[in-house]
Amino acid sequence: MMEIMHNAVLEFECSGMDSGNRFSIEYTGRGQDISPEFVIKNLSPDAKTLAVTLEDLSHPIRDFTHWIIWNIPAADRINKNIPAGRIVPVLGNARQGTGYGLHRYAGPKPPKGKTHTYRFTIYSLDCEINISANSMKRRFLKKAQKHILQKGSIVGEFE
Repeated sequence: MMEIMHNAVLEFECSGMDSGNRFSIEYTGRGQDISPEFVIKNLSPDAKTLAVTLEDLSHPIRDFTHWIIWNIPAADRINKNIPAGRIVPVLGNARQGTGYGLHRYAGPKPPKGKTHTYRFTIYSLDCEINISANSMKRRFLKKAQKHILQKGSIVGEFE
């Protein structure tokens, strides 16, 4: 039996940030507030699903969650503009949880004149995670902990 490599680094690109890792306005709360596209470079062949989080690392509440979505069918691309909703039929019934964006993507929108740092993290998992769409990031991570094959992050800023 093959040993599954847990917690290897997942490499990906995000269309929502320029080469200087600054968010493009389209993907923020001051623009269209749509989720960006992700292109995954080294997805494990054992991955069954993907999960994505967006956190504000500068928020007074530590690692404030803007967005969490899980049970995305494993693929080398996640298209932009994921629709709002607890369940996302166009993404194989992926689930969007509770964060600043309630069952939807909520892009960066720091106070005027302030620069905040944000982090996208993508997880590849060996199964679906069966928890309520009312769950928050902490509950997802607790349930997913033993199923994470890979994890990768990209950090960017927005003012």
